[in-house]
Amino acid sequence: RGLLPRSLAAGGMTGFKALPGKQRLRLTIDGSPVEAPEGASVAAALLLAGHTAFGPHPVSGEPEGPWCLIGVCFGCLVEIDGVKDRQACLVPAKEGMAVRTRPERG
Repeated sequence: RGLLPRSLAAGGMTGFKALPGKQRLRLTIDGSPVEAPEGASVAAALLLAGHTAFGPHPVSGEPEGPWCLIGVCFGCLVEIDGVKDRQACLVPAKEGMAVRTRPERG
């Protein structure tokens, strides 16, 4: 089982890259500093930083990552600036933001 949707994994995609020319902003993911292009969502920042699993699946407990990236599947729930269960795909990344992936169920 892959952590990414088949549509992403099957296309020979080896990684995510930021578009050139965008201004960079700094945020932390699980306490580690990362950079993301201005205008990126938190989910995009996570994927650019190499995080493909944002937390456990609520039923199986297996690692789960984003599927739809449009706010429908809830596979991208993370904690943002102390607020749990935020949809990373719908929240724009901001300078100084603190993001935590979900290591536990619930």
